[in-house]
Amino acid sequence: MDRVGLIQMTSGPDPQANLAYIEQQVAALAEQGATWVITPENAVVFGSRSDYHYFAEPLNQGPIQAQIAQMARRYRLWIVMGSLPIQREHGVSTTLLVFNSDGELVSHYDKLHMFDVDVADSHQRYRESETFAAGSEIVTIETPFAHLGLTICYDVRFPPLFSELAKRGANVIVVPAAFTAVTGRTHWQPLLTARAIETQSWVVAVNQTGVHQGGRQTWGHSMVISPWGEIFASLDEMPGNLLVELDLQAVHEIRAAMPVLAHSRFTNQIKN
Repeated sequence: MDRVGLIQMTSGPDPQANLAYIEQQVAALAEQGATWVITPENAVVFGSRSDYHYFAEPLNQGPIQAQIAQMARRYRLWIVMGSLPIQREHGVSTTLLVFNSDGELVSHYDKLHMFDVDVADSHQRYRESETFAAGSEIVTIETPFAHLGLTICYDVRFPPLFSELAKRGANVIVVPAAFTAVTGRTHWQPLLTARAIETQSWVVAVNQTGVHQGGRQTWGHSMVISPWGEIFASLDEMPGNLLVELDLQAVHEIRAAMPVLAHSRFTNQIKN
């Protein structure tokens, strides 16, 4: 069985405060036998454009990534860091990082879809494209515990991305997020459930929660959805952690009984 630990948190703009909380939760989950852990989007830096650009590091370089790598080695587990601001040739990306239990950065994913919308909350205007450069590649990674499909937050609204991840072999799709309270109340669970049913994959979704500096509110309710579309486990709106065992045989059995991917008559695929 694959044991994954979800870390739900209320991140702020101070990386060291956020990393201290993450390590506290990682230690607790490691003690419970977690194989890998996952944090929300913006787990280490959650602030303004200036915060993200100030703390951005080159890929696989810098003190923040070194601390995460050391954490993975110390507790002998894989860490999926929901997103970190990464310096690029042109701008800064918001990037999911995967560290193995030796502390090596083995994969990364730059968020494809920018959250450029208006929401009826205190923040009102969200324009991620004014802070981050969008990614251009779809990413999966084969690990000792699962074949992961990598996404971030707003990506969950784009079914073709999830279908492509499943076509490429993903049996667990991760969704680290900073989903707003207003949209989360209505859309968070239905979107995750739909993506799990469509791809016949486990969906592991870990969200920010509470009120952040600047007044932004996130929904929490991190959850794991089975490949049959059932809520397998979930948290409420409080920070904390959740340990879940994933039965990957269920993916094989459901896909064999109902071979949806093989039945699809749409031949156009997302191109890198």
